[in-house]
Amino acid sequence: MRVKKTLGDIGFGLSVIALVSPALLVFLWMLSLSLKNELDNTAFPPVFIPTEPTLDNFRQVFERNDFFNYALNSIIVSFSATGLALLLGVPAGYGIAKMKATKAAVVILIARITPGLSYLIPLFLLFQWLGLTGTLTPIVITHLVITVPIVVWIMMGFFEGLPGELEEAALVDGATIWQAFWHVAMPLAKPGMTVATILAFIFSWNNFIFAMVLAGRETRTLPVAVNNMLTFEQVSWGPLSAAALLVTAPVLILTLIAQKQIVAGLTAGGVKGG
Repeated sequence: MRVKKTLGDIGFGLSVIALVSPALLVFLWMLSLSLKNELDNTAFPPVFIPTEPTLDNFRQVFERNDFFNYALNSIIVSFSATGLALLLGVPAGYGIAKMKATKAAVVILIARITPGLSYLIPLFLLFQWLGLTGTLTPIVITHLVITVPIVVWIMMGFFEGLPGELEEAALVDGATIWQAFWHVAMPLAKPGMTVATILAFIFSWNNFIFAMVLAGRETRTLPVAVNNMLTFEQVSWGPLSAAALLVTAPVLILTLIAQKQIVAGLTAGGVKGG
């Protein structure tokens, strides 16, 4: 029995390594590129460990881009899109879960899996007609296409898993449906809201295509800064990797800090109430 358990643990560990190692190796290679000069970055065979680490690539990122302005734009857009998604998505998820509106759930799922690029052309024409292109407003609105379905879909699972007796007791005691939602369902669904907030923020922060098309020179977000490191003459791998690392770092740090909450929230969402 113990041998079987040991073999199972080894198999599980190897599976985790197989799944994680590609992403980890890509991240380490990106870190290596950002710390090497261009000669080492184009050397063959490749130089994996920098012989003389340098921060010049990071300096070039800040010299060639208004990086702090882009960072502020990303913060404004991501926080706004996440906040609005929670404001709209949490009540929507509750309503769909309690009414068992399966058709609405399917619509949300379709909206979730549909590529954001499908919405880009009609939204671009709409914002161009309204004269909003080049501002942060259309970027925030378009990010709702990504964040709202995420929040609704996650919260549906949590609200479906809550014991219905608690809300029924509140309604019997004279509470309205909104009071039952606010005072009973919302506190119990905090783990789900944490997961939805983190995932919505990550997807909004990493989105590239909407800001690339709708933003102006002063309203670009951080992912666009990575694209700005590309030139027609050559690909500067060092500055490009440094910019990608700077964009990735906040999301990576947030995920590492909140990993326990994410796991706990996703686990709680899978437990159905009686």
